[in-house]
Amino acid sequence: MKQIFSYLIPYRARMAVGFSIKVAATIVELLIPWALSIMVDKVIPTENIGFVFAWGGVMILFALLALLGNIVANRMASLVARNTTERIRLQLFSKISFLSARQQEQIGQASLISRSTSDTYNIHQFIGMMQRLGVRQPIMLIGGLAVTLSMDAPLTCIMLALLPVMAFLVYLFSSKGVPMYTKVQEAVDRFVRLVREDIAGIRVIKALSKTDTERSKFAKINEEVVTRDQHAGMIMGAMNPVMSIILNIGLVLVLFVGAKRVNEGLTTPGVIMAFMSYVTIILNSILFLSRIFVMYSKASASARRISEVLNLPEDLMVEHPVGNVDSVVEKAVNEAEAAAAKETGAEFVLPQIIFDHVSFSYEDGDGEDCLHDVSFTVNKGETLGIIGATGSGKTTIVNLLMRYYDPDEGHIYVNGRDVRTYTSKELMPLFGAAFQNDVIFHDTIYENIRFGRDVSKKEAMAAAQDAQAVEFIEEKGLDTMLAIRGMDLSGGQKQRLLITRALAKHPQILVLDDSSSALDYATDARLRRAIQENYGDLTSIIVAQRISSIYRADKIIVLEDGEMIGYGTHKELMESCEVYREISQSQMGGGIDEA
Repeated sequence: MKQIFSYLIPYRARMAVGFSIKVAATIVELLIPWALSIMVDKVIPTENIGFVFAWGGVMILFALLALLGNIVANRMASLVARNTTERIRLQLFSKISFLSARQQEQIGQASLISRSTSDTYNIHQFIGMMQRLGVRQPIMLIGGLAVTLSMDAPLTCIMLALLPVMAFLVYLFSSKGVPMYTKVQEAVDRFVRLVREDIAGIRVIKALSKTDTERSKFAKINEEVVTRDQHAGMIMGAMNPVMSIILNIGLVLVLFVGAKRVNEGLTTPGVIMAFMSYVTIILNSILFLSRIFVMYSKASASARRISEVLNLPEDLMVEHPVGNVDSVVEKAVNEAEAAAAKETGAEFVLPQIIFDHVSFSYEDGDGEDCLHDVSFTVNKGETLGIIGATGSGKTTIVNLLMRYYDPDEGHIYVNGRDVRTYTSKELMPLFGAAFQNDVIFHDTIYENIRFGRDVSKKEAMAAAQDAQAVEFIEEKGLDTMLAIRGMDLSGGQKQRLLITRALAKHPQILVLDDSSSALDYATDARLRRAIQENYGDLTSIIVAQRISSIYRADKIIVLEDGEMIGYGTHKELMESCEVYREISQSQMGGGIDEA
């Protein structure tokens, strides 16, 4: 909780004012039973009605001041809790946004969602309760004991004798509650993950008649959440009844001893009446303090989960370039290409993209390589096609190029710099990317294209024209609100909208990761022709399953089990790569539609 409490520092002044008001209001409230004892023992016996009304007015004034002070202090506490939680959520979201893909996978998307929602809600509840009850109840407890001690020390000693027992119980229950609430939140993570998956895949579930299966899975995880919460609730819920029994035993003893002391003339009825009010105050204070410890148990578990994310080390560190970057990169260029350039007398041009003996595994270097010793270059304005079977490493190349991960071995260079030397703000604007399963947001078509960037509607429509999306966009209208995940668009419309988004800002490098699979051959051909004609200096990386999408590429990589088994033009690969030739023949019958 220490890290979470640090977020309260900017609100120290407001909290100090709120605490002062709360303390003053609580002290005034503590004076009401004392005024009652004066009324019973000294004012009423005088039979002076004016005097009685005056003291009654004093008691009403105390009550109103206490009410007003508590309202003001509670509103200030709510404001601090709200603003603090807002800052925690913003920092948590910012941290999540810059986590590496590997870190996001390790924690899990469902867990990140629940940490940003239910865990921050628990923190919000605790911060508010801490300021309201955490200030008031200790004062009521200590102040009540102090006043009763001054009124009748022997009776107060009965209550004091119970405090160590109750303190031990609070510690015992809290030590059991924190780990149990941690398990509750872990179950909530799994619950959120299942709900997200089922809602996203509801069409598939219905199509395959698996509604009952998913309902059964949902019931199981829902029961686990309820059971764990029930177990934690039973442990923490037992605190109040147990403490109530102890306090009621103390109350009976106070009544018994108090009655004897009144009979013996050692105290007065007014003192006993006031004493009973203070006993009720002390009882409620202890019960409310136990509630704070229950909430602390939840908040502590949530704070630990939030801190785990906030304290994650930066996985993709920005390195400083060493020496002459161009000379380092030039050594990584394929020697044959450099030699050919020198033989023809052509000036050596540094490739825009270089993969230099890159190897990578998603298992943090411990598993089998998803890519093994991959090397290639792409010059500015060229198109690189990547083809291969599912799981061959096509998307992994894109992930490494855009630095979602760092390679385990080798280097990747963009514009003469190792991608490790770029900050995220420097690297990402170089790319325009459209992925097969990319996200369409619940927003207008225009905002989905613009995506917070400086893109006018005219530029958006120009990109849509090139992406072959202008027809359906004009029909719907740029300001049309789309459903969540673009559920009201066809597969081809989604992909064309995503390509429009990628082209809208005129990036240096266009990445299309199987993002035209839902397009018919004619539309795909028009898309490739528009990009070639209108984006002449654009470097393109096209990951595809269809030969027709990449056969015009300047270079084509053929992948199999993470290794390059072919590299060259379509014509060269048809002669030298058996796998590529088989793919081409199976898809195109050995011929290519030049349209």
